[in-house]
Amino acid sequence: MMPLTYLQFLILIQTLILPVMAKVPAIIVFGDSTADTGNNNYIRTLAKSNFKPYGRDFQGGNATGRFSNGRLAVDFISEAFGLPKIVPAYLDPSYDMKDFAKGVCFASAATGYDNATSNIFSVIPLYEELDYFKEYQSKLKSSQGETQALQTLKQSLYIISVGTNDFIENYYSVSSRRSSEYTVSEYSDYLLHISEEFITNLYNLGARKIDLVGIPPMGCLPFERSKSLLSLGECNEEYNKVAFDFNVKLKGMIGRLNKELVNVSIVYGDIYGILMEVMQNYTSYGFEDIMVGCCGTGVFEMSYLCNGNNLLTCSDADKYAFWDSIHPSEKLYHIIADKMMNTTLYVFL
Repeated sequence: MMPLTYLQFLILIQTLILPVMAKVPAIIVFGDSTADTGNNNYIRTLAKSNFKPYGRDFQGGNATGRFSNGRLAVDFISEAFGLPKIVPAYLDPSYDMKDFAKGVCFASAATGYDNATSNIFSVIPLYEELDYFKEYQSKLKSSQGETQALQTLKQSLYIISVGTNDFIENYYSVSSRRSSEYTVSEYSDYLLHISEEFITNLYNLGARKIDLVGIPPMGCLPFERSKSLLSLGECNEEYNKVAFDFNVKLKGMIGRLNKELVNVSIVYGDIYGILMEVMQNYTSYGFEDIMVGCCGTGVFEMSYLCNGNNLLTCSDADKYAFWDSIHPSEKLYHIIADKMMNTTLYVFL
């Protein structure tokens, strides 16, 4: 018999204790393409992935709008808490409040903390994700009754994964106005102010268990590696330092809010540390390539450039840490979820 992984062990334990103690009744998700389980399918934007080969390893081989070949980290985290294996997108009409009572996603691919970032691809800005959440609250109260709904909202785990697009889509783009308005440190502070405001608004709406995910080492994303002409394939260390410094400030903000807000538990999702550790030891995780994605050439393809007509797409995505030039493969998302459960999210079990 094969030994259980930590994530499988948690699932087993949750299965055994769930009938008597459901400490997290639902997973509620906000953010960008790292967390969007299909909301962008229902808005007018170019930031979509509801076509093959996206989703080819998802159940039924369906392209759900997730920017990967299968499930995302939030889906695996939901499963680890004994909840459904997928977190449904709020705008997906095939789900109803019975489904959303156990998990719901408001995230929108290509969005950011900064409204100017969401405007680039006409996606759902973060404040509008919060508006959808308020609408959801009202529907939940109608469905469960006021008392039970308030308890569900209080005990649910809120995951926020956003921020990368503010830099790679917005601040560092050729046409960016933000880079002329702010130094990179000032812009980080501007984003942190928005993050704090968002967390405070969530708290005032009843959230008490919050996982705030940092920014990954964005200079090591395949798309950014491909732009390094002098040192082909190397990480952009300037971008990595920006992400690292932002995360240091984010952790400081989390520590302060945990002291200032009553009966709240906010944890830091260390996506930076997880990805760096995996990339530095990628063969031990069974990966053969971390420099390019599986889809197409793996250096620039994402969204509509990653399509079924590209004959260069790999046959086995599990050998690649990244699915396209920006987004992790399902296997890497599974590793991320496992590590987050092991390092921070276990406190909510």
